[in-house]
Order: sequence, then C-alpha cells, then structure tokens
Amino acid sequence: DLAVEALDRLLPPEHSVPVPRSDSGRRLRLMHVILSSGFAGSERAVAEFCSAAAEWHEVAVVLRRDHRSPGGASIRDHLGPDVQVIELPSYVGTRRALEEAMADWRPDVVHTHLRRSTRYVAQIAPEKAVHFCTLHLSLNGPHFLYSDGLVCISQWQQATLPGDYDGKVFLIPNSLVPQPRLDPARRRELRRQLGAGDDDFLIGGVGRLTPSKGFDILVKAFRQAGLPGAKLTIVGEGRARHRLERLAEGQVTFTGHRHDAKDCFQAFDLFVSPSRYEPFGRVIVEALDGGVPVIATDVLGPRDIARRYPVELVPTEDPAAMAAALRHVFERPRTRLAVDLSEFHIDRVVRRTLDAYLELLNARSPGLQARVQS
Repeated sequence: DLAVEALDRLLPPEHSVPVPRSDSGRRLRLMHVILSSGFAGSERAVAEFCSAAAEWHEVAVVLRRDHRSPGGASIRDHLGPDVQVIELPSYVGTRRALEEAMADWRPDVVHTHLRRSTRYVAQIAPEKAVHFCTLHLSLNGPHFLYSDGLVCISQWQQATLPGDYDGKVFLIPNSLVPQPRLDPARRRELRRQLGAGDDDFLIGGVGRLTPSKGFDILVKAFRQAGLPGAKLTIVGEGRARHRLERLAEGQVTFTGHRHDAKDCFQAFDLFVSPSRYEPFGRVIVEALDGGVPVIATDVLGPRDIARRYPVELVPTEDPAAMAAALRHVFERPRTRLAVDLSEFHIDRVVRRTLDAYLELLNARSPGLQARVQS
C-alpha cells in the first residue's frame, strides 16, 4: 500500500495506480443506501467512495426522492457517471420500495449510512447480501448491531460498541480527495469573493449552519478577539443562518453553499472548526490538505485527529478561549502547512473498504476469495 501510494503521488492523475480487479474479471455488486437530504460530510463520504469504486465494481446508490436540501444541495450532483442511482419514495412505502430494489438489483453487499437506512435493511434482513454499515455519528440505535460489519470512522466510536456485537468492526476514516493547488491569481480572486484583500488576515469556517456546528461560538470569539485587519467568512448553508447573521451584526461574511468549498481552504489564513459535536472532522482534514493552520474544539473526532496532526484544540462553549487562540495565531507569522495525510487518501480508503467487504463475503462463502480478489 505504501509503495502504491508513493507512486500515486509521483505520477500524474492519468497514470495513477488503480485498485486491482480480480483475475477472473468478477465484479462485486455494491449497493449503498443513504436516505438523507442535502450534502454534508456523510453524503460526501458516500459520493467519494462510490464514484471511485465504480471504476472496478458495479455500484448503485439508493436515495430518497427529496434528496435535495432547501438550498438545492444534493449528493446526486457529486456522483460519478458510472454510479447507478435508485430513488425511493421519501416517506410512505420507503422500506417496501427498498426491499424491492434490493431484490431487483441483487447486491453482494448492502452498505447503509445513517440511522434510517440501517434500520430498514436490518428489518429486511437480506439473506444473500452482506449488510455493512458506517457509524457516521454515534451508535444511536440497536439496528447497527444487526449488521455483519460495522465501520467506525474515528477511534472514540470503537469504545462505545458493546462487547457482544457479533459482527466484524473496522476502523476506516473518512476519505480525502486531495485538492489541486490553486495558482496565485485564483487564490487572490477567491479571497476577494470571500471578502478579503491580499493584506487581510482571513479566518474561515466551513460547514452546515446548525447549532451543533457551533458557529455562534466562532462569531462571538471573533468579535471578542478584536483583530485589526482580520476578516471572518463562513461557507455553508443551514437553518441557523439568520440567527448567526443577527449575532454577527455585519462583521462576518456568510457565503451560503459553494460548490468550490474545498478550494476555499487554500484562501484562508486560518481555519476554525467550532463544533459542539463532531464525530470525525472531515473539514479539519480538508483544511490541513489546503495547508492552512487549524483551531478546533476539543470534542470526539477532532481530538483523535489532533493526536497525530497539528491541530490546536480549545474547550467547547468557551468563546473567550477561542478568542485567545485566534489572537495567538494572528500574532504569529503567516504560514502554510505541509502534512502527510495519506492515511485518508481516497485510494487507501477504497482499498481498505473493499478488503472489508471481501472479508465478510469470505466468512459467508469461503470459496469466494478464489474467485474475487480486490
């Protein structure tokens, strides 16, 4: 794996080393089910994996029909052309339609995401397909424990699993698709769009505008810090936007949803993740990929990331502590980070997930390994 990843980094994208297929040409049929709306971290993880895996296996993603957020964001816009999309009724008859879709499509693996889809598949209890699920949040229902295999995206989740869980547990983090470097002209233009000039110190936040993401703490801390020449821009949309705009009193730029949100990290001089609850912290990894220093609240996933990567942690619900951290970074010379994030790279996550599928399939059908190799 290390040798392949080294080649991936050295060779241009068109020569990158693919995930190998079986000698016999056998392709797995992988059905991912995510019955949420909008496009946040869980949806991005599904879109990245399925789009990559579809080059070597048959992949379908099952969505509910109202998969778009009020702002128009949807996982469907981020799925590759080789991914088949199956839409189900949003509320009435959803489980029955899912059962019919599984019978028609005949997957080898049904991989569920979030609570509703996992509950439905646990109730259907497919006999021929392996049921695999990802804990994007917490163990917030008994249905996760009826799966054949369970992915923890962060170390803290493993400690919450009961000892009598019969399935196989895998620790596989959320994926990262490294972002191409912006040229100076594009970075300057992006900073202008985000409300900052060349000499301004641009502090950024990215995420859904909901109470759990804690952007009210960041707004209060920014106002308390009183940094001359500093700008705060928050990229994202959500139900808390109007309340945050009132709290900011015109001192913060709110961009709404941006399709180029991953580019924005390279425009920031500092990135802040002020979440009250964060199971993993995908935006932290994306910010490190963008080379920007990071401040995050000391919660769950960010705490795990900070054990291995340069992330400054501050207590949650403490605007004064965050303001002090903002002042500390502001007073240092501006810097760009260069961090080895290969453990999160999409190629490694795809390989590890496919290996997990095969381990479960082999446990059910011992002869499969001779026919299918990832």
